Amino acid sequence: MNNFQSFLKEIAALSGDLYHKDFLLTWEKSVDELRKIIAVADALQWLRRENISTRCFDSGLAVSIFRDQSTRTRFSYFSAANLLGLGVQDLDEGRSQIAHGETVRETANMIAFFTEFIGIRDDIFLGAGHTYMQQVAAAVEDGFKAGVLEQRPYLVNLQSDIDHPTQSMADLMQLEKHFGSLDNLRGKKIAMTWAYSPSYGKPLSVPQGVIGLMTRFGMDVVLAHPEGYQLIPDVVAKAGVFAKENGGSFEVVNSMDEAFAGADVVYPKSWAPYHVMEKRTELLRSNDTTGLKELEKACLAKNAEFKEWECTEAKMKLTRKGKALYMHCLPADISGVSCAAGEVAASVFERYRIPTYIQAGFKPYIIAAVMLAARFQDPVKLLRALKRQAVPRAGR
Repeated sequence: MNNFQSFLKEIAALSGDLYHKDFLLTWEKSVDELRKIIAVADALQWLRRENISTRCFDSGLAVSIFRDQSTRTRFSYFSAANLLGLGVQDLDEGRSQIAHGETVRETANMIAFFTEFIGIRDDIFLGAGHTYMQQVAAAVEDGFKAGVLEQRPYLVNLQSDIDHPTQSMADLMQLEKHFGSLDNLRGKKIAMTWAYSPSYGKPLSVPQGVIGLMTRFGMDVVLAHPEGYQLIPDVVAKAGVFAKENGGSFEVVNSMDEAFAGADVVYPKSWAPYHVMEKRTELLRSNDTTGLKELEKACLAKNAEFKEWECTEAKMKLTRKGKALYMHCLPADISGVSCAAGEVAASVFERYRIPTYIQAGFKPYIIAAVMLAARFQDPVKLLRALKRQAVPRAGR
């Protein structure tokens, strides 16, 4: 079992610079920087389990902007901020001056006066979420340079149309714990597969985040989906390049059984096809409710042609020794529980329910690690001081 000193040693040995940097896409970070985030998250978890306070801010805000529904990521962001001593404030755009035409530049500066971080979820409009985050980042950078802001808040992508980096990093932390180390991921097969769902508009960012990250750790990544359910081509191309650069492999297949065969990890998750998300974005922008209803009807009918794309007990038996790790970002569409037919059989999900909850529980530590590394130039010095001071977190 790793201990606190080993985490600090690993952080110190890794190259890269996360200080004063936004966290928008995992593939904008080096492998060492990604490893450093995991190691800082491990250290924070160790301190909390030892009932040692990790409060390193005595004031400041973590502001959130959620343009889509969220449970796990919303509370993970709030929990991470609280873990480090920051207050939290959610911006409700419908109750702000944004509804009256306030610009992105103005909003970004007005919410940033005492703000350390701005976390944004914007995954509804394909081609817009990541762009919006870049606009907010540019606005606060300008505000800081012009003297409007006394400090420059750093952005945390809480899910965009392209990537869901805090989720995929939490997934990576789960794999680190399951296999013993990040190095042990090399040569392990992970099947990132589409799965049937009775809903149609699920974002592409989770599967894209998985294939864009796990290929950088030497895993053999198989992306599986029915024909016509492609992801953003540029991200798929990146995954292929990353696999070659990092000693793993990447392939795309149109068979769930083929993807599951011999897999060490399976990640069955529904998503809407790239071309459907493009069309959906056009209809949403034009407020075409009739067109949206017609698109939904057509897509649900198409999905129903692939109900056999379900993570069943029979498919799990195809995996390595029949004991692959099942993963999901949650909530899963559980057949016979949350829907009549869905992504995963009830018996499979129940067997892995606790591991998926544990997987979700890594996200607050990932977000906190991103925050800490962005604000403190020497994380090792800070973490060592927190341990030495050993201020009790709670009287338990």
